[in-house]
Amino acid sequence: MKKEELINRLRDIEWDDFEVKKAEKTIPKTCWETVSAFSNTGGGWLTFGVYQKGKEYILNGVVDPEKIEQSFVSTLRSNQKFNVRIEPICKKYEIGSKTILAFFIPVSAQKPVYFNNIKNTFIRTGSGDQRATQAEIDAMYRDQAFGTKDRELTGFDTSALHQKSIDRYKNYLANRKPNHPYNLLSADQLLDKLQVVNEDKVTIAGLLFFGEVDFIDKFLADFRIDYFEIPGSSLKDASERYTFKLDQQENIFEYYFAIFPRLLQKIDVPFKMTLDGMASEEQPHIEALREALVNMLMHADYFSTSKPRVRVFNDHLQFFNPGGLPQDLETLRKSDISQPRNPILAKIFRVIGLAETSGYGFDKIFNGWKSYIKEPPDYQNNLTFVELKLTTQKTTQETTQETTQETIQETIQGKILSIIKNNPQITRNEMAKILELTPDGVKYHLNVLRKDGIIQHVGPTKKGYWRIINENKKVI
Repeated sequence: MKKEELINRLRDIEWDDFEVKKAEKTIPKTCWETVSAFSNTGGGWLTFGVYQKGKEYILNGVVDPEKIEQSFVSTLRSNQKFNVRIEPICKKYEIGSKTILAFFIPVSAQKPVYFNNIKNTFIRTGSGDQRATQAEIDAMYRDQAFGTKDRELTGFDTSALHQKSIDRYKNYLANRKPNHPYNLLSADQLLDKLQVVNEDKVTIAGLLFFGEVDFIDKFLADFRIDYFEIPGSSLKDASERYTFKLDQQENIFEYYFAIFPRLLQKIDVPFKMTLDGMASEEQPHIEALREALVNMLMHADYFSTSKPRVRVFNDHLQFFNPGGLPQDLETLRKSDISQPRNPILAKIFRVIGLAETSGYGFDKIFNGWKSYIKEPPDYQNNLTFVELKLTTQKTTQETTQETTQETIQETIQGKILSIIKNNPQITRNEMAKILELTPDGVKYHLNVLRKDGIIQHVGPTKKGYWRIINENKKVI
């Protein structure tokens, strides 16, 4: 920090990463709280020789700067007062006749950082220091294994994995990326490549992503990912607690396919959109929605007492992710380096194209959603959780402009009915070629027609046929 930067900071009254102490002749006791808070949160500058009076900063200066600097730095480096060694950056400024000391306290790689005993663990909230709760301290201990926890072995062999999920993953990869080299692997080889299995034992990531829920519950108590649809704009004004709650699913992969189609129903989806969440380049808001869900699933702290949660309100979507980000959001958005909490989970999602190859996908979330709703997402991040809010309520003008999309969908569904009348045995792939849609796009419309009671499928999937039903439920 340069002298000019220090002076500029003194003109403001709210700085998350800046704290002043009078410290004229001695080191103030309250500075240790700030050192702990900066070390546990995002780092920051601690300045001696300045104090705040009302809205003003007053320079009183340090009487013996060399002595105070040496004493302060020695204390941080000695391991006698703090549980970890702290290496501050020291600066000395002469402002008029006053000497000011500034110390940059870096964020620690080993948290929690406390002095004397664990109860003296502090975090930075706004521009003040706050004693950490037990939940926040526990989260910091878990974060010591950030990026390594999901590699650990569970002790289970492959019998703990859900075979249908593995088959679904292989089929998904073959359909989405037919030229991917992993398509040539056997199931066992694929699990090895994805690091689902190591030394004949299933990793934590492998169990969470592909495991059977009974085995997951044996290893991780109360495994679940919550999804609620709430009839209101908040919990307080909701007419009832929820109108839909998702049932327990086998694993993370099955939760994705249970949640994402329901989220798609809450926004405007083009008829070429597939229910697996792969949007065209012309539909960045779909990609934003997919990234938001996958980010929650692959970066969650599954050992927290809190659970990953999606709440669907009348005017917004809320994604709650236990476990904070390793850095502040702006730093992560500017960086191309990915620091996932669960790197194996991230890799498994990325192989099938459901997540970014680098970073957290924040730009896709922010830019994609803003292109759809004209309002950027709202992010809240602290030590124990990340919460993302996506507004879904559009203006009347925007809604009017998009009525043509509904007309297009009705037209497509009318064409499907005409095709079925002429050929009840037609397959979904054959319909896709006629309509110039993807097979999943056709599936979407078939599901709509089924749900509305207009059509039904009779017999097995490959050898059955379609029936068209009128409004009175009579077969045509």
